[in-house]
This record gives sequence, C-alpha cells and structure tokens, in this order.
Amino acid sequence: MEDSFNVALEPSECRQPPLSSQRPRTLLCHDMMGGYLDDKFIQGSTAHTPYCFYHWQSIDIFVYFSHRTVTIPPVGWTNAAHRHGVCVLGTFITEWKEGGQLCEAFLAGDERSYRAVADQLVLIAQFFRFDGWLINIENSLSLAAVGNMPHFLRHLTTQLHRQVPGGLVLWYDSVVRSGQLTWQDELNQHNRIFFDSCDGFFTNYNWREEHLERMLGQAGERRADVYVGVDVFARGNVVGGQFDTYKSLELIRKHGFSAALFAPGWVYECLEKKDFFQNQDKFWALLEHFLPTHSICSLPFVTSFCLGMGTRRVCFGQEEAVGPWYHPSAQEIQPLFAEHSLEGAGRGWVKTHCCLADAWNGGSSLLVRGLIPPDVGHVTVRLFSLQVPVPPKIFLSLVYKLEGPSGVEVALELTTGDPGSCHVGGIRTLNAGTSARHSPRPLRVPPTKLARWVGHCGQQLQGGWVQRCYEVSLRGCLLQDLFVRFARPPGSLEEASFVCRLGELQVVDANSLLAPLPRVQAVTVSRVRWQRAMSEEEGPPAPLRLSCTLHWSYVLSPVRCFRIRCRTGTGGGSPGGGPPGPEKPVLLGLAFVNQYRIADLLVAAAGPSGDGRVEFLVEPVPKEGFLVPQAEWGRAALLYSTPRT
Repeated sequence: MEDSFNVALEPSECRQPPLSSQRPRTLLCHDMMGGYLDDKFIQGSTAHTPYCFYHWQSIDIFVYFSHRTVTIPPVGWTNAAHRHGVCVLGTFITEWKEGGQLCEAFLAGDERSYRAVADQLVLIAQFFRFDGWLINIENSLSLAAVGNMPHFLRHLTTQLHRQVPGGLVLWYDSVVRSGQLTWQDELNQHNRIFFDSCDGFFTNYNWREEHLERMLGQAGERRADVYVGVDVFARGNVVGGQFDTYKSLELIRKHGFSAALFAPGWVYECLEKKDFFQNQDKFWALLEHFLPTHSICSLPFVTSFCLGMGTRRVCFGQEEAVGPWYHPSAQEIQPLFAEHSLEGAGRGWVKTHCCLADAWNGGSSLLVRGLIPPDVGHVTVRLFSLQVPVPPKIFLSLVYKLEGPSGVEVALELTTGDPGSCHVGGIRTLNAGTSARHSPRPLRVPPTKLARWVGHCGQQLQGGWVQRCYEVSLRGCLLQDLFVRFARPPGSLEEASFVCRLGELQVVDANSLLAPLPRVQAVTVSRVRWQRAMSEEEGPPAPLRLSCTLHWSYVLSPVRCFRIRCRTGTGGGSPGGGPPGPEKPVLLGLAFVNQYRIADLLVAAAGPSGDGRVEFLVEPVPKEGFLVPQAEWGRAALLYSTPRT
C-alpha cells in the first residue's frame, strides 16, 4: 500500500517515430547532487528554486542516476517523461570493494542467483511502471562472475521485454570481457559481448573522433544502439562540455550514433540559480540542430504549459493558493522551445520562453514575444509536432492573453499530412455568443461534457484571458503541426511588436466529448491520527492536527490528476494556514493515483457541546480540460468530538 504512492500514473504515451526506429536517439542521464532531492516528495514540496527539466521533445530516453545499488526513478520524473512519450530507466550500479563482493555473490555461482536478481529488477520496473535499467558495473569481476554477466544481461533483457512493453536494458562502458575495470571510451572487441547481450551500449566520455570511426564497424546495423557519452561538466579529456557540448554532438551525429548527455543539470548546479531558465534555454538552443524531435500521436492533446512548479497555484485563471510549490508529476506537455527569425537583417522574429509570472492553469504559462516587420503581414511559431490520425471532427482551443496595448490578432494554425487523401472540411470558430456566422450547429440536447467544453469559447475569462475555439472536419488526414499565428492589426503598415502569454492549448476528438465522465466513488478515510496542536493562548481548546489517508475508486485513463480539497465545519484550514469559511473548500494538493496522504491538517477543536466536522473532496481533472462541477466530486467526511474523561 505504501509503495503504490510511487507507481507511475500510466504507461508512456505513443510517439513517432517509435523508439525502435533506427534514427539516432538522445539519452539524458540525470545525475544531480546524489539524487533524491526535492523530487523525492511524491505529493510535491514547497521548494523555492528546484531543478526543472522541460525540453522533453528533444530527448528519447531519461535515466535517473544515483550511487545507490538500485536506483528507482522518483515517480514525478516517470509521470512527466511518460506524458511526453519518453522512456524512463533506473540504474543498477555496483562500485568499489562492496560492489565487487555483491557481484561475486550473485554472478559467480550458478544461474539461479543471477536470474533471481534479474527477475527482481524486472518486477521492480513492472510494479513502479518505468521502462528498464542502465547496468553500471564499476568494479572488477572474477572470471566466473564476468563469464556469467552476458547470461545475466540476456535473461534480464528477455524478461523485461516480456513484462514491460518497450522495455530497455543498456550497458555502461566499464568492465571488459576479462573482468578488468578499464573504460574503453568506445565499443570494441573487449566489451562487444555485453552490447550483444542487451539493447544498447553507453560509452565512457573521453573519446575522440577516431573512436567514433572505429565503432562504425563494431556497431554495424545497430549504430543507433550505441549511445556516445558526453559529460556536460567537461571532466577529463572531452571534445566539448558545458556550453560547448554542441561540439561533441556535432561529431556524434556526423557518424550517425546516438548521444548520451550525462549530468545536464550542470546549468543548475554550477551557474546562478536566478538565471536558471535563461541558462537552460541557452544550453538546449545550442544543441537544437543536433537533436531530432519526436511527435505526439494520440488525442486528447491538452496542455497548460505548466512546468510542475510555480510561485502560486492557479485554476482556470483564478488564484487558489499563494507560495512556492514543486510537483514534477504536475508538469504538462511542453512545447518546442525555439527562436525563429525571418530572413534578412532587421526582419521579424518570434521567441518562446516558459514564465512563472502568470498562469491560466497550474503555475506557469508560455511567453511568446515577437516583431512583425512593416512589409510582412504575420509571423508564426511552431509549438508542437504531431503525427495523429485525425478523427472525422476535432475541436481546438487556445487560451491566451496579450500583454499591454496591442492590436495583434492571435490564431491557431495546423498542418496536415497525406495530401492525396486528406480532405479538410473547413475551420469554424466556436463562440458561446449568438453570432450564427461563427457558431456550430446547435445540438438539441448537447452532451454534458460537450456543453462544458464549449461553454467559455469566445468569452473574456478570469484574469484577462481569452479563449478561442475551432471546429475542424477532416477526412483521411494526419495532423502534423500546431502553430500560433500573430498577424498585424488590420490596416496597419507599421512595425508591430507583441508580447503574448499562452495559457492552454487543446486538440480534442469531438466523439470523446459524447461519452459520460465516470464519477469518483467509494472515498474512504484510513490511518487517522489526531494530535493536539501547541497553543500558547489560554482559554478555548487548542486546535488539532489531523493526519489521514484518502482512498477512492476511479479509472485513471480519463483524467490528468485529482485536486484534493477540504472543508471544515468548525473552522480549520490548510497546513500552516488560517481558518477558511465553511463554504469554500481549501486546496490541499494534487494526486496522481487513487489515494492521497494528508499530514498535519490544522482543524479546530470540537466544542464541549457539539461535534467537529471536516469534509474531504476529490475533484477529477479530465484530460479534455474542462471543470467538473462540485456535485460530481467524490467526498467523505469525518465527525469528531472532544474525548470525555
């Protein structure tokens, strides 16, 4: 039951091209300050300046690395990576004398020992729903142990493929077939046997171009399965690291190999925290030319651009809570961060940045700045690459806000593939108003979900946000790219600059809005603990601190998460907060499984003549991005009284 809090929400999303294609890949190995920092808090934390990664569309595999023997990726990382279609690996590492003893214990005997270890690693990945393992043996092995290592790798790889769809086992360049610990900085005859026994090979970092040239013959048709290591800290004799990492990538791609970026958190660890976002964007922008992106290939596609952190929490333009928060599981799908310039000096440009200053939903939004030159009517920015076979009808929505006075017009654009068979039946704007020209055909009895989805289209929303909705009829099409277009004001011939904040983007299959949403059921409260809070005041009874665990029943596939709230009948509030009114529920946090642990919730003591009451509410957040009314939330209440002595 405790471990189930750490289970990832869902398997990895579909992506194109699939990881199994032979296109060179990009692996990110996250090694930061020993691991398990702010990311270890399953239900989030109040970290002020946490590390945050958001260039997911540029990577294919994420490895969580630490120097524990068995490193299980924190569930927040797995949720965020899977949402972007990125494969997640844990690390199995042995080091020094103790590591050598451990290896001898399970490798030097018969097959039962190493099979037992492999089977357990498969079970761990299967239970926690991540995708496999990086095997890193950093100690010498006896002849008996190294002789069994290929058998161990083959058994682990075979069993993982059976139990974990898309599972991967990678080997790090360390031990050679003689059992000696001697890094080769390449794939060669001394370590080839381990490459042949698993899915891929991660080289050490001190290679030169001649190493890459020699590896071409060793890799053969499996060139994409060789991940050439790049230490971003630039330790040792490396081609390029830090902001010169692109020099290493250029050579790796020249020879058609995959790349393994080790410790790109360098921008966080070694540079100013206040400049983290600018430095992170600079680092990945320098690599952009060498990082092929992958495409999203499933609907609904909804993102609020939330980074999984912020200085406050916002729900549909309305502030819910103030104060720093960090919750990697809450990170929404991130765009292709880019800077585009029109050809020619002094021409138009457009740039995208993540921004914590304002949000429509969550803790951040996407800031788009640009310039439209006098002789150009508009500029566009590509936000997402998709490969989605489109259903007959889709709805698209964009929530945005122009900063400052600007007459620039903002609109969504899309591109489709299969031009020979694709038929686009026109794009119509959906407004909640009465204009027949832009309204969809009215449904006699609109389904509840559809009515909620279109309810705010065309309206001015909370906080100055605007929502634009579109209905598109398609036949035989593949949806490929989503752009936002910024056009100069009608009749204007002057240069036009703009700053636009994007709060949410949605692409929804119209048919998905016809099916009813399931209800949250069977909310229960367990593991209840009461404690008297310390109070320096005399008189009324001191408040109480309540800890408990909520469980409920709900199919996870239709939701992004659950918002957990409480409402008290005798006064109370969020941990550390003041008492709210009895009518308004207080947001406690987010859940990504069917349970939530409440710790030290401050509630008022029950009076001598009556019971206290605290009610917990579980609000499902649908993937289609609309609000569910309170009447449909799950709920459970606790009644409590003062013990009578």
